[in-house]
Amino acid sequence: MILEINTNLLVILIVIGAAFVIGLVAFLIHLYLKPKLKKDDKPTDEQVVQEEMNRVLKPIEDEETAKAVENYKDEED
Repeated sequence: MILEINTNLLVILIVIGAAFVIGLVAFLIHLYLKPKLKKDDKPTDEQVVQEEMNRVLKPIEDEETAKAVENYKDEED
């Protein structure tokens, strides 16, 4: 009976110890091997918005349509 309790306790401790070791190794890998991004390398929000606007919006090639869009904006103000 006592041997059975000790065996169960030993198995539980081994499982908890293994989980702790795996967690510790994962944390160390994350801490030391993760590439550090410099704040200067990250684009600003304004740059991201401008790039997205340039990607989505295409210039109007037809002069009549461009004039109509420009007049529409003026009327709206």
